[in-house]
Amino acid sequence: MGSHDDGDGCAGSGSGSGSDGYLLQTSYATGGDDGCIADARRHATIFLQGARNGRYAVVSARVMDLTQLVVSELVTNACKYAPGPVLLELGLTPQTVEVVVWDSDPTVPEARVADPGRIGQHGLEIVKAVAQDLEIRTEPVGKRVTARIALSDTPVSDTPVSDTLTSGTPTNGTTA
Repeated sequence: MGSHDDGDGCAGSGSGSGSDGYLLQTSYATGGDDGCIADARRHATIFLQGARNGRYAVVSARVMDLTQLVVSELVTNACKYAPGPVLLELGLTPQTVEVVVWDSDPTVPEARVADPGRIGQHGLEIVKAVAQDLEIRTEPVGKRVTARIALSDTPVSDTPVSDTLTSGTPTNGTTA
């Protein structure tokens, strides 16, 4: 997978093994306008198909679906609550697909208590339920939300999803 610029408002970057431990990685920036959520899902699909076709990893239909769901939920939140651009980063490690969404709003989102009667605002609940790990970092400008999705269709352990809320340094066990 190489550079991507097809005039849809998203700029992508290449792939390869870097010092960050990724087998494959890419990033896309969008202005947060109409169509950015569908475009982000499309980029995630293309990324995972490239990983599968390039034999970087076995990417099951389950992983493809969960990654699209997580991308959709995180990008929706960024576009809805943060003004300006949104950056989507996708990385593939031997064990996970990492989905990172940066936006300009430093407000840390909080998952609400489950309420089947509530209409909307279930996105972070959904991400927490399907991700192996969820981390939220405030940054000098905005925040970065990272969700890791296991590549294995079989859970590695019965350990619950860890939550991390940070302002520079990871802290486990804090509700996101």
